[in-house]
Amino acid sequence: MDSGPGPGFDDEPPPEPRDGWLLVRVHVPELNVFKCLQFPSDRLVWDVKQQVLSSLPKELKESFNYGLFSPPSNGKAGKFLDEERRLGDYPFNGPVGYLELKYKRRVYKMLNLDERQLKALHTRANLRRFLECIHAGHVDKIAKMCSKGLDPNFHCPESGETPLTVATGAKKPNKLLIALVNGGALLDYRTKDGTTALHKAVEKDSLEAVTTLLELGASPNYKDGRGITPLYLSIARKCDPKVTESLLHDHATLGIQDTQGWNEVHQACRHGLVHHLEHLLFYGADMDGRNASGNTPLHVCAVNNQEACARMLLFRGAQRSALNYANQTPYQVAVIAGNMDLAEIIQNFKPDDVVPFRGQPRYNPKRRSAVGWPGGSCQSSCAGSLMGTLPRNSTCFHNGPPSPC
Repeated sequence: MDSGPGPGFDDEPPPEPRDGWLLVRVHVPELNVFKCLQFPSDRLVWDVKQQVLSSLPKELKESFNYGLFSPPSNGKAGKFLDEERRLGDYPFNGPVGYLELKYKRRVYKMLNLDERQLKALHTRANLRRFLECIHAGHVDKIAKMCSKGLDPNFHCPESGETPLTVATGAKKPNKLLIALVNGGALLDYRTKDGTTALHKAVEKDSLEAVTTLLELGASPNYKDGRGITPLYLSIARKCDPKVTESLLHDHATLGIQDTQGWNEVHQACRHGLVHHLEHLLFYGADMDGRNASGNTPLHVCAVNNQEACARMLLFRGAQRSALNYANQTPYQVAVIAGNMDLAEIIQNFKPDDVVPFRGQPRYNPKRRSAVGWPGGSCQSSCAGSLMGTLPRNSTCFHNGPPSPC
């Protein structure tokens, strides 16, 4: 099956969809453009959005913070589609679906929304005060400002951070994060450089922030501006192994590579993170994957003299004879690097000593692998179950940017 969408039609009658494909008419209000495209029903919403963005006549600034929005219909509130779910998970009313590509803002689920009052609420001073409340840990004040209609999806003019990313740095971030999400903060709203709150939580090595965001519905597979996931970051930043394990437990995708072809296992071996490596291998990571130089994780251990990680790889069945693109085995790389003790360990290891893992890894049963939550909007349902619910009567989408930038 072709992986890309069919041709785009600017407000023209669409062709008949192929089996297993969906026709979608997308309106981009900012450009006053309509596109009619077709996609496989199992395509992730994130990938659908990227295809729509690439079809536009003009590039949208900060495009990573645009989302596919399903307008209110048949008494159902409007919402942004979860970008880690499949397009086919969202039923359309007719043969041609209708979505809008909009900059992500709070979706208001309340009656009697006063636009003038809302605009007056989003002053530079109020937004700065809101950030100060987050720094001070004033949960009640945050909840009160959000209940009045403040949109917590904005950027700090100095740092480019969002309220959610700022909250991940608190000593006790749990209640702050819940209050923000319950007040309309979108879990995948990114900083000016494309970083999500989950990435920030990993950067700050905050297990509490990571687990809270995952419980609220954040995807472990969000990508930052470089295409890096929180799992990869947890290895590269040498985080607490429990952070890595939490992400794996929530179906984090393995095998993400950086520009040099390094994946999570390469990074663990480079830094000698044997506990992280054990978690990765137990959850099914490829122990013989190659980077841009053709080096496997065992090659990486050999050049960096990481004996504990090398023993772990050998013990779990890594290939000792794998050749990199310079036609060198891990043993030869260890010799060239002058790591003779490790070279001897690699050379003398016997295949009979390989012991595969016993048992199966445990996953969060509430989350599907790579396609998000099974049914409904987890962000709203989880936030509601943890800290009350917002009114769900009618929905009004606020278009005015609250950011003072």
